[in-house]
Amino acid sequence: MLEHFFHCPHCFQEISMLVDLSVSPQSYIEDCEVCCNPLQINLEIEEGEIIYFEADAAQ
Repeated sequence: MLEHFFHCPHCFQEISMLVDLSVSPQSYIEDCEVCCNPLQINLEIEEGEIIYFEADAAQ
């Protein structure tokens, strides 16, 4: 597991999430821990590192 920091596209606050480095690719919806709005998370992992991360406002 790796702690990854990013900014919420809704409230613009920096938030963190734990990323499971054993599964790639990943795509899921998770609520922002600050404003509770939904985020679409997409990421890819290669050799135990995040090579792509995107957090967009989920519709």
